Amino acid sequence: MLDPHELYHLTPAAQPRSRGWGQPVMLCLLEGFLDAGSVGQIATTHLLEELEHEVVAQFDVDQLHDYRSRRPVMLFEDNKWATYSDPALRVHRLHDEQGTSFLLLEGPEPDIQWERFVAAAISVVQQLNARLVVGLTGIPVGVPHTRPPALTLHQTRPDLVTGYAPWVQSIQVPGSAANLLEFRLGQHGHDALGFAVHVPHYLTGSDYPLAAEVGLEAVSRATGLALPTASLREAAQAVRTAIDEQVTGSAEVAAVVAELEQQYDQATASRAENLPNPEIVPSADELGAQFERFLAEHDKRNPGRGLGG
Repeated sequence: MLDPHELYHLTPAAQPRSRGWGQPVMLCLLEGFLDAGSVGQIATTHLLEELEHEVVAQFDVDQLHDYRSRRPVMLFEDNKWATYSDPALRVHRLHDEQGTSFLLLEGPEPDIQWERFVAAAISVVQQLNARLVVGLTGIPVGVPHTRPPALTLHQTRPDLVTGYAPWVQSIQVPGSAANLLEFRLGQHGHDALGFAVHVPHYLTGSDYPLAAEVGLEAVSRATGLALPTASLREAAQAVRTAIDEQVTGSAEVAAVVAELEQQYDQATASRAENLPNPEIVPSADELGAQFERFLAEHDKRNPGRGLGG
């Protein structure tokens, strides 16, 4: 394998003599794979807008990005090309609300050379002395928006975080660079974990700030970081109001939500009583089809806007 160290470079801000960071937590929020409700993207944008930060490591995207598969956006204006949205994969150093340093790996998921990227990312983890790597994403689940989002936890050691009962015992899913990084970190003896926030399947393609808020709060509890969530809470309330208004405007959709609520409450009760979990959405395809019809009609009436937008 080609030298993974050629995939990245540390910036002057990351030099050991100027650090004194201790053992920071690193968040890993890569774009491009399944991220229902844009949980990871919302969390990334929110943290970079709310907290002081600087770039401490930069990856060579040209070696990792498939430009024909995910073409960067260019703006044509007044007979010339005005802007180009450079894809960037980098690590930032941020400070939480109490001044504690932590790291954020963000940018597009590599399209190629996953093993080489993972080796490079592990090298960055080691060079920056990160004690824990934490992932965050959203996954579509047949749950109603009227109930608090649940989370699925995965970790490289069973005692890293406690208090999260599994919603599923075994499932085979497509891989991602972020999940492969967590897996390889565990094989190398590094602590890593990830939170997948359950997003209502009918909101998968819409921004769902409540799930990002819940996810960042879970990260805070697991790591001790004081991460801001106030503005996400305000955005979540606005989206909830918009969704409720649209759902109450359709008797068919309101009935589907009521069915999801009943299934959710039954599954939650069985989990609380340590009973075998029932299928939380035995008719997910039928329920999803009804919502898709509703969303299609909504899009016709409101072009360019998603549910809650």
